[in-house]
Amino acid sequence: MNRKLQISAQTLVSALGNGVEAHYQALKEGESGLRVCDLEGVNLDTWIGRVTGVEDVIIKDTLADYDCRNNRLGQLALAQDGFIEAVNQASARYGHHRIGVFLGTSTSGVQQTEMAYADRDEDSGDLPSYFNYRTTHNMFSIADFTRHYLGLEGPAMVVSTACSSSAKVFANAQRYLRAGICDAAIVGGVDTLCHMTLYGFNALQLVSSQPCCPADQDRDGINIGEAAGFALLEWEQDDDSICLLGYGESSDAYHMSSPHPEGMGAAMAMRQSLRSARLQPSDIDYINLHGTATPANDLSEDRALMDVFAGEVPCSSTKGFTGHTLGAAGIVEAIFSCIAIERNLIPQSLNTRSVDEAIHSPIVLSTREQPVSRVMTNSFGFGGSNASLILGYAS
Repeated sequence: MNRKLQISAQTLVSALGNGVEAHYQALKEGESGLRVCDLEGVNLDTWIGRVTGVEDVIIKDTLADYDCRNNRLGQLALAQDGFIEAVNQASARYGHHRIGVFLGTSTSGVQQTEMAYADRDEDSGDLPSYFNYRTTHNMFSIADFTRHYLGLEGPAMVVSTACSSSAKVFANAQRYLRAGICDAAIVGGVDTLCHMTLYGFNALQLVSSQPCCPADQDRDGINIGEAAGFALLEWEQDDDSICLLGYGESSDAYHMSSPHPEGMGAAMAMRQSLRSARLQPSDIDYINLHGTATPANDLSEDRALMDVFAGEVPCSSTKGFTGHTLGAAGIVEAIFSCIAIERNLIPQSLNTRSVDEAIHSPIVLSTREQPVSRVMTNSFGFGGSNASLILGYAS
């Protein structure tokens, strides 16, 4: 029996707003969350997807040691969409020790370390007493914070494979559930804006001074965003639930920061996800692209898409709405895929005006309202770490 994991609950916060409904409205109306870079202390000519109000979030008293921008954003997302109540109900069904936590991030709470080094003692060089690396910057911080916040005691882990991080957690969760190690799982990801990310991508000459425009002939780079999203996975119980139908992972290791020019690893991940779901390319109704708006990435992904789908499936990048949320991109776009299915909506590739002639996939330039049953969503990270998920109705 090929059991499926259903998405029983989901929550999302990004530059588009708080909660899933705010994201649906933005996708439907074509409203971007990008703004001219206004992160404190950053002087770069670029646009960002900053979440309003993260600075004002107060971490729960008993978890004060975890206070950093990344965990604040995580807490903000957990408080939306009735997600905590859904987790509490799952805990009552399975036991709090039988629910796993599988999250992705690329930089965790590195901003806290940036602040600490700026506040070093001028004479001794000692870091300030408020700095706690283990509970803030450490990669495991967001998973540890989340399981404590939700009162869970099951297995917990963090995946940090750059931009594929919070897509790969779906695969990790399914493996744990199939092995019987847990009965349900929280999957998701959190990534926040910081100096290292913005100046790092600028040093790589990958950031754009305009709102990013994926697949456009004039695209010239990415806009960095921040986001937090979570989903509750459990074995299928409802006939009309959206499920994880399949996943594919690959590691082509072509280059430290550039994608394989022919999209070899991307194509491998997409084919593997189709095999895992026991589907044909024609069974997919919409593809949510990784679509970062860098010349190399968009062209590489298009070559992989043409290899697998031959230009037969409508696709778009949603990074013109949120910016590239890096380690959170997988969960953001998985939830966008759920919105597409639940609301019968194919979002436009926002800011794309004239598609590059070298790109042959059918890029959606105007939002469409039409039936959507199965979506593939792609997340491709530095170092050739690739993941493709297929979400949809099980029947």
